[in-house]
Amino acid sequence: MLYCAHAMKEESVDLGIWDKLTRAVMILLVAAVAVGIGFLCVPLVQQNERMRQRNLELESQIQREEEVGRQLKATLDAQRSDPKAVERLAREKLGYAKPGEVVIRFQDLATNTVPVP
Repeated sequence: MLYCAHAMKEESVDLGIWDKLTRAVMILLVAAVAVGIGFLCVPLVQQNERMRQRNLELESQIQREEEVGRQLKATLDAQRSDPKAVERLAREKLGYAKPGEVVIRFQDLATNTVPVP
């Protein structure tokens, strides 16, 4: 019985070149599938990177706009509650002055006008 089991091990069939070709085809098939998957994933990875970059740009813009909003809110709060801010705004924007003060306004001359004699 021992001899029979030993003889079966030695009697394995040698397929020769067909066995090697089958292995080579399987390896090439696996490599082709891996390369195909790689080509399908590259555009998705590039799109993902573009979206991340756009997301960072938008977050930066949001932060800038929030800062502008905070500044505007602070200005608005100051104008509502601080009399000096209201006075400064009336002087700058409306040209108002306190009694006894003189307001002097400067105007820019147009560069392409010719003085009339």
